[in-house]
Amino acid sequence: MSTTSDPSAPARRQFFWEKKFRGATPDGRDLAALRSGLGRGAGDVPALWPYYTRLRADGYVSPELHAEHAALGLFAVHQQSQPTLMHHLGVGLGTAMSTLRISGKFSADAVDRRFAAAATATSFIEVTLHLRGLVAQLRGIRQPMDYTSLLFDLRDWQDDDKAHAVRRRWGSQYFTHRDQAEPPPDSPSA
Repeated sequence: MSTTSDPSAPARRQFFWEKKFRGATPDGRDLAALRSGLGRGAGDVPALWPYYTRLRADGYVSPELHAEHAALGLFAVHQQSQPTLMHHLGVGLGTAMSTLRISGKFSADAVDRRFAAAATATSFIEVTLHLRGLVAQLRGIRQPMDYTSLLFDLRDWQDDDKAHAVRRRWGSQYFTHRDQAEPPPDSPSA
């Protein structure tokens, strides 16, 4: 498999969180605009139109636009009042949540329950609602994650044939990272 891109293929527009910001983080006005879309439909909030890369001229709201809309809002919640960028390539959702679990700021059992609720959500609205609460907790420990990966996971979540793979990936990241970060239990004394 070649790692070079096809020079004749159109370049993918950068997602908002991938852009190089003057200073360390996005402007607060941009983040407020992105947060204004939370709880509202993709494409329904004019303040978000300039931030989308997945708008279609015919107004069709594709799974990609739903995912981008949700990821923009979640990123804005996560980035709010943070001194460094909360998007970090390669830090999957499960890995970030595992770091939250072992941070000591929240009960490990509570994080397990909240993460399981997100992973077992049965609708796109439900998963984004659970993620909003978890992302707010990530903000509390300044733990970044990969929003480009999250966007593609949220896109796939909307396809019944792909949602199971997303759940497996999140769970694998969560438990693999957690198991590596936790000390082994004390062995019984002889």
